[in-house]
Amino acid sequence: MQIQFRFFRRQTGIYTLIDKKSGRQKTLKTRDKAEAQRLTQAYNDAVNQAVFNVSLARIYLAGSDPKLSTRTWQEVMDHILKHRGGETARRWSVATQDKNFDSIRNLPVVETRPEHFMEVLSDGKPSTNVYLRRIHNHALGMEWLLKSVLPKLLWPKPVFKKKRAITEAEHLAIIGREGNPERRDFYELLWHTGASQSDAAFLRAEDVNWTSRTIAYTRQKLAHHDPATVKPALIRFGDEVAAILRRRPQSALLFSYLATVRPGDRATEFKQRCEGLNIAGVTLHSYRYAWAERALKCGYPMRFAQEALGHNSKAIHHAYSKSAEVVVPSLADWETHWQRSQQIIAFPNPIVPPPTPPANP
Repeated sequence: MQIQFRFFRRQTGIYTLIDKKSGRQKTLKTRDKAEAQRLTQAYNDAVNQAVFNVSLARIYLAGSDPKLSTRTWQEVMDHILKHRGGETARRWSVATQDKNFDSIRNLPVVETRPEHFMEVLSDGKPSTNVYLRRIHNHALGMEWLLKSVLPKLLWPKPVFKKKRAITEAEHLAIIGREGNPERRDFYELLWHTGASQSDAAFLRAEDVNWTSRTIAYTRQKLAHHDPATVKPALIRFGDEVAAILRRRPQSALLFSYLATVRPGDRATEFKQRCEGLNIAGVTLHSYRYAWAERALKCGYPMRFAQEALGHNSKAIHHAYSKSAEVVVPSLADWETHWQRSQQIIAFPNPIVPPPTPPANP
């Protein structure tokens, strides 16, 4: 039997309980030694019963999952990595190397307590918070956890850095100074289409349909999914994008060099251009925010914007909720515009054939 608690008598005559592990003390509020002894025994019994219950539960659960009592959080991370591919696998590989996870890496999953997770989240890094939630949910989904370690409402809320869209003046300054034709066309294509940097970098000439003036491609982050379940993005382009596409190769990759560069290196190259022009607070992803805000300002329907950028794109929710400044037109002006458009698209009256002349008598 484990003896974790003992008691002693203070000068006042009141007995006090002390935890041998933590050193914390708690008054027993009694001067009767026999009563203090019984209370201390109750505390020790509670601890020993809990340990016994856990040991008993492990024996029963081992019948259904032999690794349940020994599986560590590192094994959970390895299982996630095993079922990821492409750029997603690379991001997970980097995320799981976070030093914050070292305190639970070799900790058995079933022995995890809330204070273990709070220690991991103590420095408030948003990436640690996001990936720990995903790792925790994966363990729950695989039924490697009997219940949530932290209830949903008790998870610290991640605080992300404020993101903003790149302005048109900043974009023009960047392409005006860019001497590399491939990078200049790449930045212009991002401005006009709002595509992610990886999707744009891997565009091929075969993705362009000049007859319908559309670009069709599969998102890079969905490349490892079942092709039958992935809906490709289909974007119609105008004269500005057509001019860019005509300058690029008419076969194979449109951006042959940028397709071989890691996303982080493409981001670093762009950051260097911005620093040279004293532009701060923007990344390549800012082009998606800019596209979404431009779409909102000109009244572009949210449904179409979601199809262009992706329904789960943060840029859509960011712009269509608070970032873009929109001047609401008067209802009278909008109604007049609507009536005129209805007249323009109204179908003409059907042609009525002339009456047949009467036959000669």
